[in-house]
Amino acid sequence: MSDLVLNAKPILDRFRLDGRVALVTGGGQGIGRAFAHALGEAGAAVAVVDLVLERAEAVAHELSAKGVESIAIRADVTQPASCASMVSAIIDKWGKLTIGVNNAGIGQWVASEEMSEADWDRMIDVNLKGVFLCAQAEARVMLASGYGKIINTASMSGSIVNTPQKQAAYNASKAGVIHLTRSLAAEWAKAGIRANCISPGYTRTQLVDDLLATPIGGQMMPEWMRMTPMGRMAEVTDLQGAVVFLAAEVSDFMTGSDIIIDGGYCCW
Repeated sequence: MSDLVLNAKPILDRFRLDGRVALVTGGGQGIGRAFAHALGEAGAAVAVVDLVLERAEAVAHELSAKGVESIAIRADVTQPASCASMVSAIIDKWGKLTIGVNNAGIGQWVASEEMSEADWDRMIDVNLKGVFLCAQAEARVMLASGYGKIINTASMSGSIVNTPQKQAAYNASKAGVIHLTRSLAAEWAKAGIRANCISPGYTRTQLVDDLLATPIGGQMMPEWMRMTPMGRMAEVTDLQGAVVFLAAEVSDFMTGSDIIIDGGYCCW
């Protein structure tokens, strides 16, 4: 029996995503853009989703230049109707959805005693409610087909408390994403849907670079690097392997897991 299993499809073929259809929210920049490229290069057709259509279109154009089938979609992940419309557009284009990467998110540094209710609500709406609404819309299609991969972007901040910056609302939202992912995984496993999340550590994106260019940001970097055993930030390319792995057949027995990619920060 073991020989039959080991003589199945070759391992590298099981990483391929040919014939699969993916969406990536927050796909117009940063980590989402890197995820969209990785999935497309592995063989999937990719819907690039962003709140700003022009950003999504720019990334879809990059994918098309690589020979990847792609479309750009504008969606507000905090609105159920917008999430449903996003999925409908993909079904209209390709007739199926097999991979949902729920990556859209925001960040903010603010002391808890100074945080406004509006800031708290916005953080939870985008980072947690938005992930749920997208996963819900995706699952409605995947449940009907009996198969699907849902991959949520969480953060190492969902497992630890960052220092020296103050970001309680962000940390709470990402902890919520991790536990939401586990809950959805347990609920949908027997229906063929796998739900997992990726938790990046400090990652170099344009938004982070802009933040680090500020006086307060410049004070953070030395402390971050002191607490990161590898002594550097992640590049977005450091995260691409995980999203392809979770999207592919090779991880079909994996659900409810959180992959932390942090240069060792959480080892301490």
